[in-house]
Amino acid sequence: MSSADKWTPDHLMDPATRAIHLEQRRAQLLPLADDVRRLAREMAEVLKEMQSIEGDFPGQARLRARRVGKPLFKAADDIEQVISDLVSFNARYQKAYEELPVSREEKRRRKALAKAGQPEAIESGPTGTVPAQKQEFGDVFDGLKRGA
Repeated sequence: MSSADKWTPDHLMDPATRAIHLEQRRAQLLPLADDVRRLAREMAEVLKEMQSIEGDFPGQARLRARRVGKPLFKAADDIEQVISDLVSFNARYQKAYEELPVSREEKRRRKALAKAGQPEAIESGPTGTVPAQKQEFGDVFDGLKRGA
């Protein structure tokens, strides 16, 4: 995708282009988050070294430095959260719009087969044979019913 083209919702409907979008955003945002976090650490060190201002209570300069520098650290966290949110969007889109119709169709097919009285292909054995039943536990579990 060229830089003149903008991302549209149509692009995000395809798994391949969604993956490209995620990787492009990750490549853009991770260096930015690292840079902001580096700047936040450096600024925190500078603020810690600043002298207290006349009229400060004991420890007030340290608290002020922490309070002033905190938004820079939050900004770095927020940039990293954007990447997590994009990954979450991709997973939710895939589950809700790509996998859900397939699973619902499989469920309808299973119900239709059950209604017709035909066992599913996975559960049925060779025709004309009765599966052997295990008698490991004998009469201990004979009185139990399923779901009890």
